[in-house]
Amino acid sequence: MRHPIVLIMGVSGSGKTTIGAMLAGRLGWKYAEADDFHPPANVEKMHAGVPLTDEDRWPWLRAIGAWMHEQDDPAVVTCSALKRKYRDVLRESRPDLHLVYLDGSKELIGGRLAARHGHFFPRQLLDSQFADLETPAPDENALIVSIDQAIETIVEEIHRRLDLPAGPGGR
Repeated sequence: MRHPIVLIMGVSGSGKTTIGAMLAGRLGWKYAEADDFHPPANVEKMHAGVPLTDEDRWPWLRAIGAWMHEQDDPAVVTCSALKRKYRDVLRESRPDLHLVYLDGSKELIGGRLAARHGHFFPRQLLDSQFADLETPAPDENALIVSIDQAIETIVEEIHRRLDLPAGPGGR
């Protein structure tokens, strides 16, 4: 049996990185941040305020999928995975993927982006993220978690509701 992979998804500013890293740390699992898989051209486009196209995203999604496929240990990975077809590509490498959707309003997330410094994603791209967002359908078996609560509470909810086993360094 393969070890589980949890994919934390949502628009930029929803807390994917913070929640994903905290969940992985709590469980003692490997962690990967999807932003690290972007080719430099994608980062440059986003930094310039230009939304990515599907063509820009395919190599990025395939790189994340390849990383997930190679994992022999349980892991948490973050990825916006805004469209169903993106999530389908990621599931090709891990059909058993645990999908967690961080759900929040545009107002809440916009406020978080306005307060965030040192990230390449400009706030003005948030509208394009919400325009692309396809909330996971019931047949995707996604765990939907509201981000309108404390980070610790969100991480605890994911851990409890997915009944995830802790690794050697986890609790």
